[in-house]
Parts: sequence; C-alpha cells; structure tokens
Amino acid sequence: MTASSPRATAAARGGPPLAPVAGVFAVLFVASLVATTVVAGGLLASAFASLSALLQWTLSRPAVTDQPAVVRALHDLAFLTGGPAHVVALGLLLAGIAAPALIVGILPRWLAVTGLLLAVAAELSTLALVTPGFAVLLPLARFGAMAWLIAAGALLPVTRAPRSAPDSGGGR
Repeated sequence: MTASSPRATAAARGGPPLAPVAGVFAVLFVASLVATTVVAGGLLASAFASLSALLQWTLSRPAVTDQPAVVRALHDLAFLTGGPAHVVALGLLLAGIAAPALIVGILPRWLAVTGLLLAVAAELSTLALVTPGFAVLLPLARFGAMAWLIAAGALLPVTRAPRSAPDSGGGR
C-alpha cells in the first residue's frame, strides 16, 4: 500500500486529532510547572529564612562563642541561608506569580513587569557568592520583593470575572 492510495489517506484522515490533545497536555504541564515554582519558591524562601534565624540563635549560645572556628562557620552559614539562598528562592516565588499575572492580566502591567525585574535581580544576587559587588542586589531584591508581594496581594482580584456565555444565536 502506497502513501497516496485512497486507503492510506482515509486512515490518515480518520485518525484522532492529536494536536488539540497535545495542546491541552502542554497547557496543563506549564500550569503545574508554574504552580510548583510558586510553592517551591515560597517554601524554600521561608525555610532558608528560618534556618538562618536558627543559626543566628545558635551563635548567641555561650558554649558556641568560645570556639572561633565554629563561630565563623555558623556566621557563614547564617549569611548563606539568610542571604543568597533565601533571596534566590524568593525570586522563584516572584517569577511564579508575576509571569502568569502578566500573561493573564490579573495585575496591572507595570506591577507584573516590576515583579519580573525583581525576580531577575533576586536570581542575579547569587553572583554575590563569587563577586562581592553583587551583594547590593540582596537587600534590593529582598525588600523589593516584600513590598511587591504586599502590593500584588492588595491588587489581586478577590473573585474571577465570569466568562461570558457564547452567543447561541437566539437573537433575544
């Protein structure tokens, strides 16, 4: 049977349309990826901030302050978890909220773009581990992200607008 035979073309035309099915799966995959990014970013940001606080509390214990090597190690860990690790995770949270908000239009465009720019600054703050000049991005991204989250929370709609029903052609 050749590709141009009537039987082969009928089988090709009679098969299920895969493009819409693949499109639905692609949309579901992207939506779950965005949701996972938001949840992971939020959980990691809070976990790193908590770990940093616990490490700083450990530094206040008298038994620890007598050991300079332990103090230095705990200081470094407290900085790493409360600085770059926390801010990078916070950037994931911002990107996971700002990107869909920009696409769907549920936040003002300027606010969504600001959120994406803050997310980029948060991710670039990782370079503070290599080049100290990038450390200025840590407070910029952290405090900017907190302000952005407050603004986004205030401006997000409480309910979704109902979808308009398709015109049935009844002419009423």
